[in-house]
Amino acid sequence: MSALIEEGRAKVNLSLRVVGRRADGYHDLESVVAFADCADRLTLEPGGELKLTTTGPLAEACGETSDNLVLKAARLLAEAVPGLKLGAFALDKVLPVAAGIGGGSADAAAALRLLARLNDLSLDDPRVQKVALATGADVPVCLISRACDMTGVGEQLLPLALPSMPCVMVNPRVPVATKDVFQALGLRNGELLVGVTDVIRAPAWPAEGASISDWVEVLETVANDLEAPALRIEPVIGEVLEALRTSADVKLARMSGSGATCFAIYGAAAEAHAAAEKIRRDHHGWWVHAGTLS
Repeated sequence: MSALIEEGRAKVNLSLRVVGRRADGYHDLESVVAFADCADRLTLEPGGELKLTTTGPLAEACGETSDNLVLKAARLLAEAVPGLKLGAFALDKVLPVAAGIGGGSADAAAALRLLARLNDLSLDDPRVQKVALATGADVPVCLISRACDMTGVGEQLLPLALPSMPCVMVNPRVPVATKDVFQALGLRNGELLVGVTDVIRAPAWPAEGASISDWVEVLETVANDLEAPALRIEPVIGEVLEALRTSADVKLARMSGSGATCFAIYGAAAEAHAAAEKIRRDHHGWWVHAGTLS
């Protein structure tokens, strides 16, 4: 059988509210998630033992192969599905690591899609869904790789009709550990950050056919609750946000996930590309991508 290929698209949190911390230590979230047109590429050569090789410009940042979420997802699915056909994975890594854009989660989700194709499994199969969540909180939304309102610990997904949004994504090439950011947020087990009144007054997301401006108007009423603690851990995030917020024609700029990647939305592709070029000139060491979110 010929090799199978899937892309692991970068995830961007357009908003991220931390509702509270459960008694078990997990955090309840509400986040509008979009996906970018930049992605890692994962190839599966069916047959033989399960293994992973990593190449690409950011391969070294992945760390030990044995700890990669691609292998974790594959092993968990093999435990859940007796006789699962496996093979050799090859990851072309282009997305920054520990960057708040779900690179590892997107790779794991791509692995699950590949194994589902190889084994004639539906992505709606409860075993696939359970393994996705067990692999990581962002893996379920990355599995479907489309715009969603994500709630709970990542398992509740409401698809959204998001327009194609010209964007710039910037990472200062400084990794930020998600666990450190949540620790800096400082919630105790069982503590709520968002009250019942706040939930009742939560914004209604625009319907299908809404414009970029309609979405920006609503997104401006919410924020990313992890931005402040992430800034305390890595102040360079403030420099990235400043570069984006002072760029010409910007409509909205904020941090994605737990950082350090930040994004900005523009009304036209030419505006996004012009902003990206200026940031590249001013900050040679930063990772910069101009494209679209959808």
